[in-house]
Amino acid sequence: MMIKKMTALALLGTMLATTHIIAQQRPNIVFILADDLGYGDLGVYGQTKIKTPNIDRLAREGMVFTQFYAGTSVCAPSRSSLLTGQHTGHTFVRGNKEIAPEGQEPLADTVQSYATLLKQAGYATGAFGKWGLGMVGTSGAPDKKGFTTFFGYNCQRQSHRYYPTHLWNNNEKVELTGNDLTQKKVYAPDLIQIMALAFIMDHKDKPFFLFIPTTLPHAELQGPDDEYYKMYEHSFEEHAYKGNDYGPGAKVAGYASVEKPRATYAAMVSRMDAYVGQVLDRLDALGLTDNTIVIFASDNGAHQEGGADPLFFNSTGGLRGYKRDLYEGGIKTPFIVKWPGKVKAGSKSDFVGAFWDLMPTFTEIGGAPKPRYTDGISIVPTLLGKKKQATHPYLYWEFHEDGGRQAVRMGKWKGIRQNVMKDHNAPLELYDLSKDPAEQHNIAATNAGIVKKMSAYMKEAHVESDVFPLTGK
Repeated sequence: MMIKKMTALALLGTMLATTHIIAQQRPNIVFILADDLGYGDLGVYGQTKIKTPNIDRLAREGMVFTQFYAGTSVCAPSRSSLLTGQHTGHTFVRGNKEIAPEGQEPLADTVQSYATLLKQAGYATGAFGKWGLGMVGTSGAPDKKGFTTFFGYNCQRQSHRYYPTHLWNNNEKVELTGNDLTQKKVYAPDLIQIMALAFIMDHKDKPFFLFIPTTLPHAELQGPDDEYYKMYEHSFEEHAYKGNDYGPGAKVAGYASVEKPRATYAAMVSRMDAYVGQVLDRLDALGLTDNTIVIFASDNGAHQEGGADPLFFNSTGGLRGYKRDLYEGGIKTPFIVKWPGKVKAGSKSDFVGAFWDLMPTFTEIGGAPKPRYTDGISIVPTLLGKKKQATHPYLYWEFHEDGGRQAVRMGKWKGIRQNVMKDHNAPLELYDLSKDPAEQHNIAATNAGIVKKMSAYMKEAHVESDVFPLTGK
């Protein structure tokens, strides 16, 4: 009897040990999401004026995607698409709908996120930065969507301020009492970064999913007068007044009105790049690098707000459009994946994918339950260099401001429809991205068959929403 008992205990010990080994073999996942960073704002994607050595290092050690897209061209719906694995014709939040006094339209309680599924699979889950998908206490709050730890801006409207009065630590409001005119101010992104790095340390012994939706480089353009700003303080001075007739004192006027915003924007991008470097260094220091996937992307295209100058920096990489457009410059995102021993270092992929692909990708990598629904396909075969990668028949986007817009990418073709709320059968613009990546030549008139097919896809992909109506009342 004693022998049987000892055997049972030994067997239990072996099972527990095996479970621990399996848990350690499952990779950690770190997903860093920039805010309003353009496709061309990084060195690896052609940027020449702004220094991004850490993200460029990430690219050298991983895979760079050249045909990857955000959920749409503004914050909340793009992030909804990301978390739910659905394009904006299906996902719950499809626009930036504000709620007083703080917060946005919350994700419904029935909405499933990949964080919930990874949590069910035993992952520690944390989000640090900007949320914007439901205020504390609502069905869309981070803790209701799978994150056991959240620190940052719950409300994306509040995140426009880099020296805010408060942040949120899970459901606790954290007052930043120094953020007034008489006391030392707290630069919120720095504080959020400290908490994100602490999360890695706290969960180094079990699989974790770390989501860092940083607010950088979203407007307002603001940051401390430190090493990152000084790096660019006079870099663009010669451009600030050259070619502009400011009259007497042109240099001073030009510097004040143009140079400072440019320098600040560049400093914000470089600060974000430094945060990426800190994450990589922390993983190295803890011996976690070889078992961690690190992914970097942006939530939409480059912005023109708060003095930002995307034309000067070529932030779109030569693509047409900016934030709020469904042209390539508004939705195409830098997308980089590092996974040591799995993803070939220094590789590139032209796989045509989008944010909704991350739901099936993350759940497959993490051994999590399959999602109840998704518009995405797993990109694991591409990451592992396998040939049998499923592809999309088409990608679809909606935009619910400025009269409403729809877009479809089908192979080399890109179709865009404007003013959809007024006329959901409005004329469709058509571009051949293989010959015209900057979308300069509308060839709809000579490709009636393609236009008809695009229109059918737009109708098929859009399911009308009572909360965010587009084609109906």
